[in-house]
Amino acid sequence: MSELEKLDEADLALMRRVLALAESLANDGIHPFAALLVDDQGQVLMEQGNAYLPDHDMTGHAERVLMTRASKTWRPDFLARCTMYVSAEPCCMCAGSAYWAGLGRVVYGLSEHRLKQITGNHPENPTLDLPCRQVFESGQRPVTVIGPVLEDEAATVHKTFWQNHGH
Repeated sequence: MSELEKLDEADLALMRRVLALAESLANDGIHPFAALLVDDQGQVLMEQGNAYLPDHDMTGHAERVLMTRASKTWRPDFLARCTMYVSAEPCCMCAGSAYWAGLGRVVYGLSEHRLKQITGNHPENPTLDLPCRQVFESGQRPVTVIGPVLEDEAATVHKTFWQNHGH
């Protein structure tokens, strides 16, 4: 069974929810990256959008901010049973924060490779060529990664946003 076959309708609904959040951010002129933290019963515990603005915090990625909030609220043994749904593949910083927080599973929409194709060398999104799987595989405990999921849908908001927010 492929990793995408392990997704159920609830997973897809949560992916669509995080993609809708990313689109809402884009409509407000905010970088369209969003993340949801969901427990093992499917309940959304937290949601987070990109926090680059208003302070131009280049480390204000949705996933990193979400994991900071989550690790202040729950212990790693609880987070190991949770899933983070993200509109785009976590960068190495965000993957590291998920790993250190104790997260058990990541489901993402847009791949880092495709994001880089869309954004090019945009100064507000200097994409690294380091897939999150490689970061997680370097760790001492497993983190399940599923993605890309609904990648064409995830790409649409980024294409529009980055075309309208040129260099």
